[in-house]
Amino acid sequence: MKILLVEDNIMLAKGLIYSLNQQSFDIVHKTNVKESKEFLKDNKVDVIILDISLPDGNGFDLYKSIIFNMDIPTIFLTAKDEEDDIVRGLEMGAEDYITKPFSVRELIARINKIVLKKKKNLVIKVKDIEFDIDKMVVYKNNDQIQFTSLELKILHLLFINLNKAVTRNYILEKIWEWTGNDVNDNTVTVYLKRIREKLGCDIITTIKGIGYRIDEK
Repeated sequence: MKILLVEDNIMLAKGLIYSLNQQSFDIVHKTNVKESKEFLKDNKVDVIILDISLPDGNGFDLYKSIIFNMDIPTIFLTAKDEEDDIVRGLEMGAEDYITKPFSVRELIARINKIVLKKKKNLVIKVKDIEFDIDKMVVYKNNDQIQFTSLELKILHLLFINLNKAVTRNYILEKIWEWTGNDVNDNTVTVYLKRIREKLGCDIITTIKGIGYRIDEK
């Protein structure tokens, strides 16, 4: 998958390029509106990661003037968490947004979701378990499995990172983000035990000392 990264912060861009290359994504980096427009005239990409604040303009104008008509899934990067910016980007047709500072793992999860959507593979099946990503519903042999909201979010995290390890620390960070409650390492163990019991099968692999993974069969 080819990704255009439009980001003028060189240090941030280098870190993202390295991490995304590790995930086998092909990254093209541009630092401003002018370079990006020139590149897009003659080149095709699958996804665009677009910073809103650029030295010669802003990401909204670039998206509106050229990207929107090319129908390229776009993730906006913003240093602001102001609701107006977020709503504006989504109303323009952007696929997603992410607010700085953010974890690379979170960005990769957003990209993976776009990949699944492009493949029209929003129902992921592993053994006899099906996860409908759009509806956030899980089935076993066509019968819906009832999860709590938090259990479902953790399972969703594993499914959108299919074939990749999700660390315990990252799951802890997400639980804290979702709930605002103090959590510890045992919290992950407890929730994974509950999820496994409800699934009634062994699709979740424990990677000792690291975390968990669901493999596509």
